[in-house]
Amino acid sequence: MLKAWAGERFLFANGVPLAQGTFWYLSSPMARELLLLRHAKSDWDTDTGSDIERPLAKRGKRDAPRIGEWLYREGLVPSLILSSTAERARETTLRVCKGLDYKKRDIKWEPAIYEADLETLLRLLADYEHAPSTVLMVGHNPGLEDLLRYLAEDDLDERKDEKLLPTAALARLEMPDDWCSLEAGSAVLSRVIRPKALK
Repeated sequence: MLKAWAGERFLFANGVPLAQGTFWYLSSPMARELLLLRHAKSDWDTDTGSDIERPLAKRGKRDAPRIGEWLYREGLVPSLILSSTAERARETTLRVCKGLDYKKRDIKWEPAIYEADLETLLRLLADYEHAPSTVLMVGHNPGLEDLLRYLAEDDLDERKDEKLLPTAALARLEMPDDWCSLEAGSAVLSRVIRPKALK
């Protein structure tokens, strides 16, 4: 999202002023980025006792590093990673971090992301209002999809026959600088990356 502004300037040649006038500039108020990553494919055939303990399936273990490697190639190494503590999200985050060369000790594990609704995720982002420029959040549907719809609004091109964020899908959002009270439509969606596109 570009913002235009005007300023008075002189044009010089060899130190001699040639003309004075109003010149228009383009600048972007979107100073930060938010990366939303749904956990990779989980294994429904395990004997785990609860949903939060469900691990990744073979496909999920394959897809998660691809996302990390893609982020690294694109120069999108996050300054901060926030992850759900559910097992499938933890495994996804750790495998993504390997591709990014991101230290495990720097991951912020956020239990609130598991089963979070839109309001919870917005409050969580507000808690990181002074976070660095690029933040990666690893979580779950329907919360992440609801957050993406809220922030991007008209930028979305949803198809009825597929999920907005299937497993291991990543949404890249250009965000305003102030995260304290994010409004609907306040972000610009750059793209959504699905693991099948990285094969």
